[in-house]
Amino acid sequence: MTGCGKKPLAQPEVRKITRQMVFAAKNASDNKVEVGMRPETLPRAAGKNAPPPGVTDHIYVTIPGGQNGQLDPAILSAVQAALDRVASQHELKKQDLPGAPGRVRFCYIFAGRITQSVDLIAPLIVRRSNPPARGKAQGARLAIIIDDLGYDAEAADTLLALPYPITVAVLPHLSHSADIAEEAFRRGYQVLLHLPMESAGDEKHENIELRVGTSSADAERLLAGMLDTVPHAAGVNNHQGSLATSDAKLMAALMPALKERDLFFVDSRTTAKTVACDAARDAQVRSVSRSVFLDDTQTLEAVKQQLARAVRDARAKGFAIAIGHPHPTTLQALQEFLPQLESHGVSLVFVSELVQ
Repeated sequence: MTGCGKKPLAQPEVRKITRQMVFAAKNASDNKVEVGMRPETLPRAAGKNAPPPGVTDHIYVTIPGGQNGQLDPAILSAVQAALDRVASQHELKKQDLPGAPGRVRFCYIFAGRITQSVDLIAPLIVRRSNPPARGKAQGARLAIIIDDLGYDAEAADTLLALPYPITVAVLPHLSHSADIAEEAFRRGYQVLLHLPMESAGDEKHENIELRVGTSSADAERLLAGMLDTVPHAAGVNNHQGSLATSDAKLMAALMPALKERDLFFVDSRTTAKTVACDAARDAQVRSVSRSVFLDDTQTLEAVKQQLARAVRDARAKGFAIAIGHPHPTTLQALQEFLPQLESHGVSLVFVSELVQ
């Protein structure tokens, strides 16, 4: 490995180089790119040519899309050349990593350790077919929401590499909440606040959540604080909440705060006793309910079966909403299932297109 025998760079030195790379990427593109960065701990990967593990700076560069949703080739070339020049100045070795359509990945290494990993990504372009003939099957629409974002940055990275209009629901007040919401919005995904609510079961309670007995003033205050940590939220869906969503007084306290901010509500239906959508309609808040949970059973086959069920529901009823979580099996199932979705006569849409 190039750099053997040299002393690894200290983290402040790595961060200094990262800042130079961020500046160079913006300058080379004439400020046409968006750049994000965060520290990341890389695990040891399998394979003979896999890069070594270590603490690195992860750099995200969102590059304008060219034809067919691919990266704009001129800007891509300019940004890569600029990053490589900075790397060369510091004697870093470049190593390519597996990419995907609309995504180029590589890393830089010094003294046998990764210093920066880089993702060059085109923003999500939602493609629409020509309007189909009238009919339930042909006009069917499916929205997929992935809940519980905010804990794991790497799971979010995997999700946001999928070039499909998936809605991401981000929990508030977590270490990665704001970063994930910002990155999702920058790449063109729809963001929801995944609002913690009191459960009737023995699920883990969040430190900050809506609980039975919360006043309208407190509901407003709690919601405002949560939204501060989940920027760009277009709507809200409940995290847990089997007790909260069945309490008419609490739901009546919440809905005016959503109405004031023009936010819609998606009922995750964690209980059959929910009155959330009734309260939303009373307050003239646009709302809709979940149809299918994707990953109560966390196996690849089970998630695919639930995706197929969601497709059947969409074809039968005209639309459906499926909710899953950023489990490895769920993300793999989406990677394998979504490319064939339109062949089933179903269009994938953001959940905002289904609220009423």
